[in-house]
Amino acid sequence: MEHGEQNITVVDENGNEQLCEVLFTFDSEEFGKSYVLYYPVGAENDDQDDIEIHASSFVPSESEQGGDLQPVETDEEWDMIEEMLNTFLAEEEE
Repeated sequence: MEHGEQNITVVDENGNEQLCEVLFTFDSEEFGKSYVLYYPVGAENDDQDDIEIHASSFVPSESEQGGDLQPVETDEEWDMIEEMLNTFLAEEEE
């Protein structure tokens, strides 16, 4: 699991670009994908409880940093992502 200061630009379904900060990334052997959890830049300045954390799967790109973000499609993937997030947040609080 990697985390650190890293920003990504996410294009929403309306074609609007939004700068987001990466919370962490991890690989899942079970699903054969990499995942990134992120939130809009500036959200951490708002009330902590209201940060909307987004998750996407991605295929790392050889030529550039990052890769193509893909939507998370299955409940099994969401369950696994939620578990990883809870573990991450628990470690952050220690």
